[in-house]
Parts: sequence; C-alpha cells; structure tokens
Amino acid sequence: MSVRAIRGATTAEENTREAIIEATLELLKEIEKKNNLENADAISIIFTVTPDLNKVFPAVAAREMGLTFVPLLDMAAPDIDGSLKKCIRVIIHINTDKTKEEINHVYLRGAKVLRPDLAK
Repeated sequence: MSVRAIRGATTAEENTREAIIEATLELLKEIEKKNNLENADAISIIFTVTPDLNKVFPAVAAREMGLTFVPLLDMAAPDIDGSLKKCIRVIIHINTDKTKEEINHVYLRGAKVLRPDLAK
C-alpha cells in the first residue's frame, strides 16, 4: 500500500458560509466518487482558500461529511495578481493500492481552467 495525493479545486459563487460549504462539499463528494474512497482511506486533508473567501473554513464541510478522525488544515492562498478568485483548493493524502496514473484529480466550476489537461 502506498500514500498518494489527490488534488482538486473549485470556486464558490460568493463569499458566504453557505456558498463555501456547498462548493467544498460538491468537490469532496466528487473526489470521493471518482476515486472510490471511503473515510478510512484519508490520512490528511489540506485546504487553501483565496483571500476573498473568509466566511468559513472549508474543513467545516469535511466535518459535516463525517470526516471526524481525519486531520484537516485550512490555509490562506497568497493574493497573486491575475489568479483565480473565490477558489478553494484541496490536497487529500490517502492510503491506496492505486498507481499515480489511477488517481483522479477533480477540478470543478471555475477551477476547471487550472487543469485544462484533465478536461474530458
């Protein structure tokens, strides 16, 4: 078994608690679905948010999903000129027998522009 990382990102419609949680839940559920994950697979999850999202930590959404025993960390992304706004990014470390090529990274909503190579 190896430790692998799954990346993902999305955007929130607006800077509200509800919009941030909704976008985060959608992202986490899609990552879970695309990678056939269960809570026990996750080792840790790190979230970043752009400075224009400051109403709630994305980790709140993960806790609402039942990820109560997984270490979570929220961080602020730097304010870079021209970067994507209202963006929530995630990296999930998992235990898995999958190869790197079998991992499905997920980019939703406005964040699809970050990884056009993954568009299908």
